[in-house]
Amino acid sequence: GALERRLVEEGEKWRLISCIWLHGGFLHLLANMISLMCIGMRLEQEFGFLRIGALYVICGLGGSLMSCLTDSQGERVSVGASGALFGLLGAMLSELITNWTIYENKCTALMTLILIIVLNLSVGFLPRVDNSAHFGGFLAGFFLGFVLLLRPQYGYVNPKYIPAGYDMKHKKSKHKCYQHILRFTSLAILLAGFIGAYSKLLREHTIQSTPIREFN
Repeated sequence: GALERRLVEEGEKWRLISCIWLHGGFLHLLANMISLMCIGMRLEQEFGFLRIGALYVICGLGGSLMSCLTDSQGERVSVGASGALFGLLGAMLSELITNWTIYENKCTALMTLILIIVLNLSVGFLPRVDNSAHFGGFLAGFFLGFVLLLRPQYGYVNPKYIPAGYDMKHKKSKHKCYQHILRFTSLAILLAGFIGAYSKLLREHTIQSTPIREFN
């Protein structure tokens, strides 16, 4: 179930997902579980299991694709949920940006989050760490956060809580215009990125496997 480009190209595409659930030992598993508790629990409490679960898996897939594309020799074997975890960090950053108006101490929250992201990314430069999966997962999470993690703006009232016959003269819309722009732009970039990465992986495999014929 580990991620290995050669096997993925030979048809075992399920390895792009299965590698997320495997780890290289107890310490690796423990480190990822602690990270998941620190990052994922808050997001799940605020946005629910379905959205954060989907975000986690898609970011893991993004990390796996990036890992395969940067493995030019096809000799790397990768396991772990780091790509998915970095996707949660990326989603936290985009969530802060798209829901900017409802946060207090905005600059402090932004600088703290950026510092955490930089420190975690720097760990990826240690030996035997697949940093390409980290970047792939982070980018997928960053764009997916604009799509999935929108909050109603401050002052919005859900119609089901408005008494019948009550006329609200200055009813606020649920989301701001820039939130919709970020959502659809990010969705387009995300789809283009996944389709492009998967197509490139298949195309490179086709080129490498095509026999060279000599003509006399």
